[in-house]
Amino acid sequence: MADRRYTKTHEWVTVDGKTVTVGITDFAQAQLGDVVFLELPSTGRKVGAGESFGVVESVKAASDLYSPVSGRINEVNEKLATKPELINSDPYGEGWILKLELEGDLPQDLLDESEYKKVTEAGSQ
Repeated sequence: MADRRYTKTHEWVTVDGKTVTVGITDFAQAQLGDVVFLELPSTGRKVGAGESFGVVESVKAASDLYSPVSGRINEVNEKLATKPELINSDPYGEGWILKLELEGDLPQDLLDESEYKKVTEAGSQ
């Protein structure tokens, strides 16, 4: 999706002013399998770029979630508490995970769609 930036740890971000929405990519959810639980942070918490902010658990594995940017968490997707499968069915829409108020600039190491595609192709070989 061209309006997004990606990390090598398979998170995505969209930016609207200073609000950054974070989720995991379709590639990540496919690798995880059926998501059954998310451990998410509380609002108001500050996170740094690259810092773990929670855990996603699937029938296959548990994986840390990493913040692609630095900021304060303003909103957590409450729907995921009762419907964690939204991560699988709509990772770029209803399956978003949290929204942050961006502190500073976007990190330079965020990938565009074509760069991220190269990461996933290399990882699936």
